[in-house]
Amino acid sequence: LKDFDAVSKALKKVKLALKSNNKACALAVSGSSVISKLVYMEPDQSDFELEGQIELEADSLIPYPLSEVYLDFQELRVSESHAGKVEVLLSAAHRDLVDSRITVVREAPFDPVIIDIESNALGDAFLNYRPKDASPHDILCCVNVGASLLQLSVTQGNEVIYAKEHAFGLNKLIQDLSLIYGIDVPEVEAQIANNLAPKEWFVESVASFYASLQQHIQRSLQMYAATTHKPMPSTIYIAGGLARLPNICLELEKELSIDVKLFNPFKGIEIENDLNEEQLASMGPQLAIAFGLATRTLETWQK
Repeated sequence: LKDFDAVSKALKKVKLALKSNNKACALAVSGSSVISKLVYMEPDQSDFELEGQIELEADSLIPYPLSEVYLDFQELRVSESHAGKVEVLLSAAHRDLVDSRITVVREAPFDPVIIDIESNALGDAFLNYRPKDASPHDILCCVNVGASLLQLSVTQGNEVIYAKEHAFGLNKLIQDLSLIYGIDVPEVEAQIANNLAPKEWFVESVASFYASLQQHIQRSLQMYAATTHKPMPSTIYIAGGLARLPNICLELEKELSIDVKLFNPFKGIEIENDLNEEQLASMGPQLAIAFGLATRTLETWQK
């Protein structure tokens, strides 16, 4: 968080607009200070035994002292690749990253009851959206590109089989446009977000950005294939601020040779009459992670 005051004011506006006494909320963290990894453990261990093993595993994986991180884990399923083992999802985040978000949210005031990881929230939103005519064997992929991160979530059936973050985002394009046309960064962001950007913006600068984007997605998919040994996805869904760029699906299809569609998490969901359904649909791709957080359940989790 670079500007606590701006975020705090925005959250207070949200609180007023909601007109609700419910303060409970879910937050998500991401970036290089967050680690999410599958580890393989012996089955039928108690929570206490599993916790001890997880801390030993985490100590070798996390580049910080364990006293400086929040750590959580969840046993998922019997492993297909490691005989006699169970898959356990290990997640860790630096305390400073989590605590700063909790502080600014409580000023609104909201009461954070869940701290999730953005890639998990994206996966939850995508599983909720999965087309009804999709086969359990179909492999679908969601690519969420925001300001500084490219997040990949790959699903098969009712499971997220691969999730990864890469340091690549829209910041480079926005900064280039700001320098070329002498416009402040917030104004560039606003014009793109509201579909008001002049066409000449997207002649040269966007072409080079698209080429770089395609390379990053291809590299991400190659890492997925090398890690899981599964086929490439049949369809890629685009989410995040990236969805606001013109002809994004067509441009990506040219190079990737995979069907590319926009991800609207609100598709098939009943919308209140007083909401602008068309506007909500246009904003949908940018709200994928928020949707994943808003629709998750309060099931029992490890502490």
